[in-house]
Amino acid sequence: MTSPGEDEEQDALAAEWEASLGEEDEDQDDLAAEWEAMMGDDDSPDDDGSAPARESTRVLNQDEIDSLLGFDDEHEDDSQKSGIQAILSSALVSYERLPMLEVVFDRLVRLMSTSLRNFTSDNVEVSLDNIASIRFGDYLNSIPLPAMLSVFKAEEWDNYGLITVDSSLIYSIVDVLLGGRRGTAAMRIEGRPYTTIERSLVERMVHVMLTDLSAAFEPLSPVTFRFDRLETNPRFATISRPSNAAIVTRLRIDMEDRGGRLELLLPYATLEPVRELLLQMFMGEKFGRDSIWETHLAEELWMTEVDLEAVVDTQTMRLSDVFDLQVGSRIMLSATPDSVIRLNCGEIPMYSGRMGRKGDNIAVKIEGRVQKVPKA
Repeated sequence: MTSPGEDEEQDALAAEWEASLGEEDEDQDDLAAEWEAMMGDDDSPDDDGSAPARESTRVLNQDEIDSLLGFDDEHEDDSQKSGIQAILSSALVSYERLPMLEVVFDRLVRLMSTSLRNFTSDNVEVSLDNIASIRFGDYLNSIPLPAMLSVFKAEEWDNYGLITVDSSLIYSIVDVLLGGRRGTAAMRIEGRPYTTIERSLVERMVHVMLTDLSAAFEPLSPVTFRFDRLETNPRFATISRPSNAAIVTRLRIDMEDRGGRLELLLPYATLEPVRELLLQMFMGEKFGRDSIWETHLAEELWMTEVDLEAVVDTQTMRLSDVFDLQVGSRIMLSATPDSVIRLNCGEIPMYSGRMGRKGDNIAVKIEGRVQKVPKA
């Protein structure tokens, strides 16, 4: 039991505690109001009417993300790539910088159309789908399997290339060469390795294409493409580093109601020996050559006048003896009337002969041409 005096004392303490809590809440409310007022002053426009710069976190929308990654619908053209897409593609050299290469591939399409018609005894149409630049590693990862990969070597350029034949073209070629009936699609049996007969027939077709490819490059630079090996696993057909750039030409081969695709890959390192030739512009089928000027230059060269010097003898003297020469000094030559005289054109020896006389003039009778010794 508590006395009445104690109850009054407790009530007084409780009232004092509540009063102190109320004062603290009022102080916190005053501080919050003051902070809000300060923030309101910062957000208010400056004297010139412009809002002050304030660090803020903003979430990008989908259009801004697409533009950053380079997938903007407004710039679908490859020449207007932006963002990360442009950074990734900047390491590749566009094939459009090699204008002569398109002429070579157009010539290849015409040659292959004729060669494959003779090879298959069927109506074959070859068309060029597109020419693109790609990294070699990305190309190997994008090859749809099963497929046959033919590795060939450019003998004069000392480098390699790759021909990829897809499964549709493989079965179509086998069906045509083995007498399949027209009007029926080639039977495709997936999930099994290619037989020796199929590999042999596809290898014969690759030999025909390599011959046409050599003929297509012939007006530009003579080169021989030699078949090296046939692979079915892309890992075994690695002819370049994965990060190296290459040119991929996709060809479509149609044989009435059947056909397939064929891809030709040439690394930029393979084309480096003829890069200067591929960079030049051309006029017509002559690949930039003008036979009129060639004929004119050849005719003018035959009319050019040159000086011939008859060297009777040569001597090696000390420099002090040369400075001691005076008017009336004599240099004894070791030549005799029967000595061989050499005729030079500038510094180049041309003919050898004997010295004599014809009338009042000294003459040289040419006996033969001087054989040039190749430099070691």
